[in-house]
Amino acid sequence: MNLESSTSPQLSPQPRVFRQTFARRALYRLRQFWLELWARPSEVQLEQARSVLTAPEMALFLRMQPGEQAHSLNILFEMQQHGHAHPGLLAAALLHDVGKVRYPLHIWERVLIVLAAAWLPRQARAWGDYHGQAPGWRKPFVVARQHAAWGAELAAQAGSPALTVALIRRHQDHFAAAGRPEEDHLLACLQAFDNESY
Repeated sequence: MNLESSTSPQLSPQPRVFRQTFARRALYRLRQFWLELWARPSEVQLEQARSVLTAPEMALFLRMQPGEQAHSLNILFEMQQHGHAHPGLLAAALLHDVGKVRYPLHIWERVLIVLAAAWLPRQARAWGDYHGQAPGWRKPFVVARQHAAWGAELAAQAGSPALTVALIRRHQDHFAAAGRPEEDHLLACLQAFDNESY
C-alpha cells in the first residue's frame, strides 16, 4: 500500500527529518567522545598553548581532562590555520570549557547530556539550573548548563582580560548581539569553530 498516494493524507516529513538530524548529531557526538577518550595533547601542542596563555591561564588549562585539552587545541589550530590571531579569541578557544574542572565528567555522562538534550530538552535545562552545593545525579546537566559561567569566573581569577572572560561566559549562549561589535564578532567565530571541532 502506498501511503503517499493521492487518496491518502500526506505524511509530515518532520519526524523523518528530526530522526535524521538526531542520528547525525548522535554519530557526531559519538565520534567526538571516542576521539576525546583517546586524545592526549603532544608536547608540541602544549607549547602552542603556552605561547598563547599566561602562566596562571596555562595552570588552569592543565587542570582540564586530556580530551578537553585536545579539543581546545584542535580549535586553536583551526583558528590559526584560518588566519585568526586575536589574543583574546585564542585564549578563549583554549579555556572555553575550563569550567568543567569543577565536576569532571565521565564519557557516559557526556552521552547522557546529548541524549537528554535531544529527547528531554526542558527537563535537561531544569536539571542543569540546580545551584546547590553538590549536584548528585544532576551533575552532568549542571556541568553542561553552568560550566561557561564557572569557566569565566576561573579565567577572571587567573587574570584573563575582560574580553576573554566574556567570550568564555557567552560561548554556549544562543547568539544574540550584545552591542559590543568586536566581542560579538569574536563570539560568533568561537562558536563556529567549537561547533565544527571534535
